[in-house]
Amino acid sequence: MSHYYSEEPNVPLRTKTIEVCLRGHCFKFITASGVFSFGKLDRGTELLIENMVLDRNWRVLDLGCGYGAIGIVASRFVDYVVMTDVNRRAISIARKNLKINGVRNAEVRWGSLYEPVKGEKFDSIITNPPVHVGKEVLREIVINAPRHLNDGGLLQLVIKTKQGAKYIKALMEETFTEVRELAKGSGYRVYAGIA
Repeated sequence: MSHYYSEEPNVPLRTKTIEVCLRGHCFKFITASGVFSFGKLDRGTELLIENMVLDRNWRVLDLGCGYGAIGIVASRFVDYVVMTDVNRRAISIARKNLKINGVRNAEVRWGSLYEPVKGEKFDSIITNPPVHVGKEVLREIVINAPRHLNDGGLLQLVIKTKQGAKYIKALMEETFTEVRELAKGSGYRVYAGIA
């Protein structure tokens, strides 16, 4: 069984281009089979994008970028974005989406979780985490975030209320000095942990 968090999806490649307007800008994204949210922008990602905290001087990590929606939107509002994913098809599609959207202040790197950014720090890590991988990966994302954040940096994530929101919030409260709920809606919650 192939999942969007597989290194090499074993489903035949199909693509579909979508157009969405977010935070006052319109974007065109190629989506692909075997990459999260084929053919649409999922509600959780949209809620996260519309409510994520961004600052012009920031360097941002889009962790598990998929086809790149979070990082590409963020690139309009911050200094620089690094996008990472373990899925090689996602990496290829995200790179195409950077070109389509004329993004010059972002790059896409392949690798699992924080491996592609070893020793680097960011002002914010933003992610729609792969909940279906299991709690161990979610835990790794949260507890390892502070070592990749500048002082006062934010881990921002979205989670389905019924698929681990309580677990994630408790884990973030153990890990961060402060946790805020930035938004909720459509069965999702957006949290920010302040390092």
